[in-house]
This record gives sequence, C-alpha cells and structure tokens, in this order.
Amino acid sequence: MTNKIKDKAMRPIDTAMERTLPFSKDPKLRRRFMILDKEIPGNIRWGRLLEELDKMAEDVALKYVRQFDPKGRVVTAAVDDIALHVPGDINEDAYLRARINYVGRTSMEVGIRVDQDKEAKHSLAACYFTMVARKGHGEAAKSLPIPSLNYESKLEKKRYERAIQRREAYRAQMNALQEPPSKEEFNHLRDLHNAQQKEDFDGLLAGELVRSNWERMYPEQENVPQKIFGGYVIRRAFELALMHAENLAPDRPVFVRVNRINFLQPIRIGDKLDFTSRIVYTGNTSLTVEIDIERTSMDEETHALSNTCVFTFVNVDENMQPQPVPKVYPSTYDEDERYLKAYRRRKEHLDS
Repeated sequence: MTNKIKDKAMRPIDTAMERTLPFSKDPKLRRRFMILDKEIPGNIRWGRLLEELDKMAEDVALKYVRQFDPKGRVVTAAVDDIALHVPGDINEDAYLRARINYVGRTSMEVGIRVDQDKEAKHSLAACYFTMVARKGHGEAAKSLPIPSLNYESKLEKKRYERAIQRREAYRAQMNALQEPPSKEEFNHLRDLHNAQQKEDFDGLLAGELVRSNWERMYPEQENVPQKIFGGYVIRRAFELALMHAENLAPDRPVFVRVNRINFLQPIRIGDKLDFTSRIVYTGNTSLTVEIDIERTSMDEETHALSNTCVFTFVNVDENMQPQPVPKVYPSTYDEDERYLKAYRRRKEHLDS
C-alpha cells in the first residue's frame, strides 16, 4: 500500500478510465460490432458491447482492489438497468467512460457512460455494474474487504447517493414484486384468462413461447483461473434473447433496456449451460424476455442456477418508429407471476 493511499482515501475521479471503440477508422472492428453488413439504423451489436462493458467494469474494479491486495480479484455480481437512450451509429466512434461510484465493505458499483457525442451532450446509454472483491480460489475463496472512497465534490456525492438509491430501489422492487396482485392487476390477469376460454381464441400462449439452448464452456472463455468470463455469458444470453424476440416482433426488435442480470454462481471450464428463454410479457410495442442459465458440471454432480437475465425490446419499423406487438396470454400460476413482474417493471418505468 502506497503512502498516498495510507494518507488519503482515493476519490471516485481517481478510479476513472476511458476507452474508445474507433468504429469510424477501423473497418474490421466496425464489422465485428455490426448486426448486419448493410446500412440500417441502430446497427450496433449490443451483445458484443455488453461484453466490452463487463470487461471494462472488471478492469476498473480490479485496478482499485489491487492497490490494497495484489492478489485480490473481482467478480461481477449484477448488471443493473442499462437503458439505451438513443439508437447507436456503427459509423461513429463509441466513447466508454467508467469510474467507481460507490464502495461498500466488499462490493463496488462501477458506472459506465457510453457516448458517441464526444462532448457527451447526448448519452447513448448509462450502465451500472456491481462488482465484488474476492481473495483465493475454489473452495478457499472468500470476500475481500476494501477501503472506501472519499467523496468530495457535489457530483461525487450525488453519484454515491444515487448508487445507494439504486441498491435500495432494487431491494424494494424485489419486495414489491412478491406482493399479491392489486385489484387492477387481478382484473387484468382475469381478462387475459377469460379471453382464452372463448371459442375463437387464437392468441399467443406464454407457455408456447419458451426456447432452450445448450452450450459447453471451454478454456478459451476462461477469465480468472478455472472461471468463465461473465461478459461472454451475458453476450450469449442477450443474443439468444434477441433472436427469440424476433419470433414475436413482426418488424424488428431493438434493445432498449437490460432490466437486470444477476450472477448467482461462478461458471467453470467444462460446465454445460442450459439457456432457457421465455417471452413473458408484451406491452403495446414492447416485449420482455427472461433468460435463466443453469450450469451442470462436467461430472454431472452440480446442477445450479448461475444467472438470471431480464431484457426489454421494442418492435420498430425501418425508421425506428415503435410498432405494435401481439398480446401474450399467461395460463399458469408461474406464467402469471412472470407476467405480473414484467407488467410492474414497465409501469414503474413509465411512472418514473
């Protein structure tokens, strides 16, 4: 530990990191991040960008942790509410600006702003990653306490307070999602169930909008010893969710929000991952896709949920104008619960 760190706690600005994706100058990079090899609005491959963002969040957090423990490491615990503000332009450079907003006992929130306007007047997206400091490997791994930051400026204090608010809001949202339906929600679900009893019903049943995909984890996806890079896993989850959304959106589904990604268990080399994708809800022009990822160890002895992901897409025309999507009808208790959670999340965002 340096004398500077001993004498004075670091400020959030001291953790700042910037990177540029030079799409305008690098044809190979531009092609790697394209959705299609032709000119279309919003042609940035967000799954690949999520992978880059997760790696950047790790680098920022690890740089901070390693100042206090050279053998410390960090893992992603959650990705919270990435909102796309405007469509991305694959022909314009992307500027990634990251810093630590908040440090708890062993966890940190890394905020990353994605811009294509160098003056940052019109942000492309804001991203928040929760990273946890760890020490040791395998069964010997444990949480690593880390020193707090010193929040001096008004902006640093504001970002710190917002990070705390996001943590509290997520806990409150999880509690609220467990509440029984209100009268209005009950009537809404009842109408969806009653419609299914009509002889001429031809709607889309939620139970028929489930897809599954298997994938083995190999050494090339390793990040820390024997652990798979979380950014790769969430990229695969996002891309599968987008392809699933294409089955329902009659025009073109575009990403507007990562509602939440939770990392519940580390994934190891040799694990077999089962990605289960469900279209659980549709609004007027939007749809919610949930993906649960279950890992099975090579020896078949471990079966566990490793990740949960919630993504929101909007159906748009060639001019990026929102277009209607078909209504989804839940039939079972589990489907009602998933539908209601998505319904509440959407209402919360509309009311905020």
